[in-house]
Amino acid sequence: MSIVIENLTHTYMPGSPFQATAIHGVSLTIRDGEFIGLIGHTGSGKSTLIQHLNGLLRPSSGRVLIDGKDLFAKDTDKREARRKVGLVFQYPENQLFEETVAADIAFGPKNLGLSPEEVDARVRDACAQVRLDYDTFKDRSVFELSGGQMRRAAIAGVLAMQPQTLILDEPCAGLDPRGRDEILGLVRELHQTRGTTVVMVSHSMDDVAALVGRVIVMNRGQVAMDGTPREVFRQGEALRAMGLDVPEAARLAARLREKGFDVPQDAYLHGELLEAVKRIVGGAHA
Repeated sequence: MSIVIENLTHTYMPGSPFQATAIHGVSLTIRDGEFIGLIGHTGSGKSTLIQHLNGLLRPSSGRVLIDGKDLFAKDTDKREARRKVGLVFQYPENQLFEETVAADIAFGPKNLGLSPEEVDARVRDACAQVRLDYDTFKDRSVFELSGGQMRRAAIAGVLAMQPQTLILDEPCAGLDPRGRDEILGLVRELHQTRGTTVVMVSHSMDDVAALVGRVIVMNRGQVAMDGTPREVFRQGEALRAMGLDVPEAARLAARLREKGFDVPQDAYLHGELLEAVKRIVGGAHA
C-alpha cells in the first residue's frame, strides 16, 4: 500500500483573526514496507501532517491518495481508509476507557461488524504482538496497568484493526527507559516480521537513527530534508539551525574530527563510531 501526498496545505481557523497555516504545499510518497522517521521542531507541522493520513484532518488544498484513491473524494469509504492506516496518538493510554484490557482492544474490531469469533481472534493476536499475555491481562482493568503496559494496550487497540500502515506520534513520550525499550522493540518487530509500514514521529535522534531507513525533516510547515539517516544526519549544522540535533554518536564523531582524528563525516551509529575508535587506537599502537 502506498500513500501519496500531493501539494498538501492545511490552514487552521481560516478567515478568522486566529488563522494559521500549519503546513504549506507538502508533497511526499510513503512506500509500502518503509520505516520512516518524521522529525522537526515543535510547531513544524508534523502532527498536522500525520492527521491527514487517515482522514482526521481535511486538507485546505492538495490531496492524499491511498492506493491511488483520493482519501477525501466523495465516493471514498473513509472507514476503509482508517482500517488501512492506524494512528497512535501521543500518550494513547489517555484514550483507554473500557472496563477491561480485552474490551478496550476489542472496541475497534467490534465497530467493524466482525463476528465475536473474529473479534476474539484479533484481540488475542494484538495482545501477542504487544507482548501482553492474553490470559493474564484480558480481564484486568486498564487502570491497574503500569505505564508501559497501558501504552502497549493502547497500541494493541490500533493493531487489532490490522492496519497496513502504522503511524506513531512520539510513542515513547513519558516512559521510563525500560518502557521505552519495550515499545521501540515492539515497533521494530512489527516492521521486520510483519512488514508493517511505519511512520514514527520522534524528538529522539538516537531512536530515529537506530530504527528507520528514511528520515523526513519538517521545518516551518514544509519538508526541509528527505533522505536516508546518513544523508540527513551528516547535515548537523543545518539541523541545529532548525532547532534539532544529531544522534549522540554523530556528535561524538564530530568532536573527534575536531581533535584531528580520522572519523568518517557521515558516521552516525554507535557501532560505526566504535569501529573508527578501534582503528585509531590500533593505528596508534602500530
